[in-house]
Amino acid sequence: MTTKLTVSMIKAALEQKPDSNFIKKLKQDPRKGVQTQLKNYSKRLIRAKKKKSLFEERFSFEKQFWDDGRSYVAGIDEAGRGPLAGPVVAAAVILPHNFDLLEVNDSKQLSASKREYLYGKILEEALAVGVGFSDNHLIDQVNIYQATRSAMKEAVTALTIRPQQLIIDAMQIETEIPQLKLIKADARSNSVAAASIVAKVSRDHLMKYYDSLYPAYDFKDNNGYGTAKHLTALASRGITPIHRKSFEPIKSEFFK
Repeated sequence: MTTKLTVSMIKAALEQKPDSNFIKKLKQDPRKGVQTQLKNYSKRLIRAKKKKSLFEERFSFEKQFWDDGRSYVAGIDEAGRGPLAGPVVAAAVILPHNFDLLEVNDSKQLSASKREYLYGKILEEALAVGVGFSDNHLIDQVNIYQATRSAMKEAVTALTIRPQQLIIDAMQIETEIPQLKLIKADARSNSVAAASIVAKVSRDHLMKYYDSLYPAYDFKDNNGYGTAKHLTALASRGITPIHRKSFEPIKSEFFK
C-alpha cells in the first residue's frame, strides 16, 4: 500500500523508474503530496521524451549517410576563432551508430562542468577522435579562416579511422572525402556537437596551461578573449608569445 510510504519515500521511488503497477497505486492515493510528486514525475517523463526526440533528430544527417552505406561519418567543429590569444583548435569525431548520450549538444549550450563530463564520455565511446591546432603564428600568417581550415584538416588526418563522410560546421576543407557544409551544425548534428565539446574542452585545458605561464592575463577564466582584466594586462605588460598580432586592439596598439 502506498499509504504506508511517506511522500519523501515515494519521491525517491519515482526517481528510480517505477513499474506501471506502482504508478496506478499512486493515482489512487488521496494524499496531496503524493499527487504533487506524481505530477512532477509526469512532467519529467514529458521532458525526457522531448529530449530524446531532439537527440534523435540531431542524428538525421548521420542516418542518411549510414543508410547510404557510409558507416563512418565524422563531425568537425572548432573552438577559439575570436580570442586575442592562443590557438584555434578543431576536433573531428566519429560516433557509433548506437551512441545514446542524450546530453551531447552544442558546447555553447552547456556548462563548463557538463562539457568536462561529456568530454570524457565522448572519448570513451567514440569510434575515433582527432584534434588539430593552428597556433597564433599561423593565424597571423594566413588569417583566422584559413588557420581554422588547417586545424580542421589536421583533426581529420588525426582520426584512426578514415571517415567516409564529413559534416562540418559552416566550412569546407581541402580533402577528397565527401563533406557537408552545414550552418549551425553543432546544434543540428550530434557528431558535430560532440566535436564542438572536444574542441572547446581541449582548448580550455590548453589555456589553463598558458595561464600558469602568464598568470597576469587571466587566461584560465577568459580563454584568451578580451576581458577587462586581459586588456589591463596587455596595457601594462604588453603581449605574450601566444598573442595574435593581427587581431585588434593588439595590431593597432603594438604594431602601428
